[in-house]
Amino acid sequence: MIKNVCVFASSCNYLEDIYYKEASEFGDLLSKSGFNMVYGGSSLGLMWACAEKVKQNGAKIIGVMPEKLYNMGVSTDECVELTVTKGMRERKAKMDEMSDAVVALAGGFGTLEEFTEMIVQKQLGYNNKPIVLLNTNGFYNKLNEFFESMIAQNFARNTAKELYYIAQTPIEAVEYLKSYQPKALAISKADIYSRN
Repeated sequence: MIKNVCVFASSCNYLEDIYYKEASEFGDLLSKSGFNMVYGGSSLGLMWACAEKVKQNGAKIIGVMPEKLYNMGVSTDECVELTVTKGMRERKAKMDEMSDAVVALAGGFGTLEEFTEMIVQKQLGYNNKPIVLLNTNGFYNKLNEFFESMIAQNFARNTAKELYYIAQTPIEAVEYLKSYQPKALAISKADIYSRN
């Protein structure tokens, strides 16, 4: 059962309005559907646009932040729980441990690295969580093209498409989480060597 949703997102305060609007809408729908939010613990960017709405609706926001960023003073006191980790690797592991699902909003290199690691974890059978990319304003179109190119050139199996879901709207992302049925992940040596 999904209760805590990990949200990866930009910490930038200088994006086009549509990104903050959809992050807030996603947080609104997420919390009204009974989900809590695990995120980077920041009071910045799309992270906070989403988390603030979750908090306003009475759901929990749970922060995980590396010590270096915490010492810069970018955390928020609004989290019901804030874990400070030694570094980014420990942060990701803690967020993974605390969450039942993953959603990536638009973001930069950090967001890209975070959710692609979750895809690899699922590919190897370390988790079976729903992984969703929220494609606000077509943000992930080019990345999806790159994924398709990797698959077409056999750098990833065709079944890799089943590891993640690209949602075009906040409501589509939340509905996917609500209806998610994990498939059995039988990872074997034969699977690793298979072209499909």
